[in-house]
Amino acid sequence: MSIDPSVFDALASAAVLIQARLGQLPRPLDLPAALRPQNAAQAYAVQDAVVRARGPVAGWKVGASGPGALPARAALTQDSVWIGAAGQVQEVPVSGNAVIGVEAELVYEMACDLPPRAQPYTEAEVLAAVRSVHAAIEVCDTRYAAWGVQGEWSRLADQACHGALVVGSGCTDIAALQPLTVPVSLWVNGALAVQRAAWGNPAGDPLRLLVWLANEGAHSLGGLYAGQCITTGSCTGTVLVAPGARVVAKLGGVGCAELQCV
Repeated sequence: MSIDPSVFDALASAAVLIQARLGQLPRPLDLPAALRPQNAAQAYAVQDAVVRARGPVAGWKVGASGPGALPARAALTQDSVWIGAAGQVQEVPVSGNAVIGVEAELVYEMACDLPPRAQPYTEAEVLAAVRSVHAAIEVCDTRYAAWGVQGEWSRLADQACHGALVVGSGCTDIAALQPLTVPVSLWVNGALAVQRAAWGNPAGDPLRLLVWLANEGAHSLGGLYAGQCITTGSCTGTVLVAPGARVVAKLGGVGCAELQCV
C-alpha cells in the first residue's frame, strides 16, 4: 500500500483532516483537489498518517459492500474507544461532532498479537487469537463540512467516518457464535429505531473481514495486537441522532452496549 510521495502528498492531505478535527481550520467540503486520494492505497496512506498523529491504535473497523467484495478498514485510536462492563452506560462527548450517526455492531476483542508474516493466517488461527465478542455502538462523524457528499476515497482517508466506538458486554464462547443468525436491535431514547431478526450487514460473515485484516489490512500499522477491539460493520445502518441522545444496541446471545451523548 506504499505510494510515491512525489505524486501524492499524504502528509499534507492528513494535515487538513487533523486541523479540521482540532478546530484549527474550518471543516472543508472535501480535501483540496491536489490532496484528494484517487485510490485505496493513497487513502490508506492519509488515514495512517492521521492515526499516527492522533495516538495509539486501540482497535479497528472493517467492512465490505458485499460477501465477495474487497474489505476496507480504518484504525481506531485510543482516544475514541470506550470499553464498558455489562449495564454500564458510556458518556461519549459529541460537542465537536459535525454529525452523530449511530450503528449497532459486533466487535471481536483480540487475546494475542497477529503480527505481519509471510505465511497468511488461517481462519482457525485468527479465531484462536480472539478472546471474546461484544455488542458495540459505533458513532459516525466526519471531519468534512457535510455528511456523505465526498467520494469514497476521501471518506476512507477520514478514518472511514469514524467518530467513536463503545464496546459493551459480550461472551467468550467464540466457537459457538453464528453471527449471521444474531438478532439485532437499536434503541434511541427508549424507542426502537431498528430491529432485524438476523444480522443485517451486507459484508456477510464478519470472520472473513477479520482474516483479511490480519493478513493484509492491518499490516501498515504493525498488524493486530492483544487487547485491540475490531468492529465489523453496521448491522442496522446509520441512524442520525441529536446531542443528548441515549442509545442502546442489543445483539441477541452476545450482549448489549449503551451510550449517552454528552
